[in-house]
Amino acid sequence: MTNRTLRVGGYRYEHTEALFDGRVTIDGVDATFDSSPLISDTFYKMAQGQYDVAEYGLTYFLRSWDTEESPFLALPIFPNRNFRHSAIYVNVDAGITKPEDLVGKTIGEFALYGHDAGVWPKGILSDDFGVDPASCKWVIGGTDFPIPSFGWIPQPVPEGVDVRHAADGQTLSSMLESGEIDALISVDVPKAVLEGSTKIRRLFPDYEAVERDYYARTGIFPMMHVIAIRKELAQEPGLVEAIYKAYLAAKDQVEDHYRSNAAKQHMSVITPWFSQLFAENRALLGEDWWPYGLEKNRTAVDTFLRYHYEQGLSKSLLTSEDIFVPALQQS
Repeated sequence: MTNRTLRVGGYRYEHTEALFDGRVTIDGVDATFDSSPLISDTFYKMAQGQYDVAEYGLTYFLRSWDTEESPFLALPIFPNRNFRHSAIYVNVDAGITKPEDLVGKTIGEFALYGHDAGVWPKGILSDDFGVDPASCKWVIGGTDFPIPSFGWIPQPVPEGVDVRHAADGQTLSSMLESGEIDALISVDVPKAVLEGSTKIRRLFPDYEAVERDYYARTGIFPMMHVIAIRKELAQEPGLVEAIYKAYLAAKDQVEDHYRSNAAKQHMSVITPWFSQLFAENRALLGEDWWPYGLEKNRTAVDTFLRYHYEQGLSKSLLTSEDIFVPALQQS
């Protein structure tokens, strides 16, 4: 691989920080790493051609496949992931005591009908509790700040599903607290919840136990984002392998740091009892608790692809082989 320049966009997580500060480099590449306060700004810049490689929301990435031809392929690098039973909130007076009670209710959703942290909960509600998203009404908007509709990506809505955007100036958090909507699915925790509102609670109050059980049953640690590369660059010999190795090295450094500091009870971490949490997570999730590579993540990826299709967000059921660069499909 000849030396080349790359424009790379993404968020400065602890497991990507070494790429931004230069402790880890991409072999044979002069890479410029750029970050934005809002990760959706990174997605927008990638969609507008301002990056060669970038962190990209999975649903944003998949929606591009229903354009004339997607300009992207994916690398099996998953910089953002989170369990999402905790992303579902309900108004305490809406008569919702169990997931099945969501049928027929009006539910807010952050940013898009089918944002990354919404596809997962909807799929889980359908698989585990028989709640079809089409049985609900949907209001799209910002959780604590009004946001306009994103006009720069396809926004498919399945026929027969009732979806509208919140009115100008409205926030989903205030609508939930007032009872104008019954529930909310949001990547962001509503400010009212953080401030102790008595009008909003999580659908799953003991969400940690529910999510740990979910992982024990399914082996799925839901990913929200992937690293995307422009298709023409994916053809350059050795380039995707070099990018993958760099992201893997940056992530492995962080995992190694936490493992090696367990003996000192993680004195560098400000959170009390963190070592106990780390030990519990390590016992459940294993030594590589944030895995990259397709084989370790195939079940989760295939599940997301199925959810995306079932929820009417993809015209066809895509496979891992469709979306990931061929050179890394055995990773």
